[in-house]
Amino acid sequence: MSGPLLVPDHALSRALVRTVPDAVTERLADLGNVPVAVPVLVLAMAYAARRGRRRAALAAGLAMALVPALIVPLKEWTARPGPLEPWAAGYYPSGHTATALTAYLGAALLIAPYTRRRWPVPAALVLSAATAAGLVLRGFHWPLDVLASVLLCVPLLLGVRLAAGGRRSDRQRPK
Repeated sequence: MSGPLLVPDHALSRALVRTVPDAVTERLADLGNVPVAVPVLVLAMAYAARRGRRRAALAAGLAMALVPALIVPLKEWTARPGPLEPWAAGYYPSGHTATALTAYLGAALLIAPYTRRRWPVPAALVLSAATAAGLVLRGFHWPLDVLASVLLCVPLLLGVRLAAGGRRSDRQRPK
């Protein structure tokens, strides 16, 4: 594989991989595992649906269902090897990053209207960034694998935001 972005991608990866202990980076990467991230979204979906926001809950669930539909074909098509496993293929784009971002940010968009504070979205972004950092620092993914997943999730999350009603002023927030 060659291309203008691969040289800096490889250089950045070489500079970052294993600069943080594996025990830490593996825990961060695990935040993108389906059994960890998806239950967070499911709970937020149930809460939103119970509060009468079924369309928003359905949109978040659909976004999560579309993650593998987007990611898996691209992994098979590119067959990119991993940073520490050049014999393996299917690392581009990162499924863990896409799962974390869609689950945590989708959940935040669903519950944000019910909180007086603005913590849900920043918390979701921190969890997603921690997942991405763990994946790159541990050597599970190249930096471009993670970036591609973020870019692929933007349209999905915009759909959830639209269904969730976008931003509301404090005056319009449900109590």
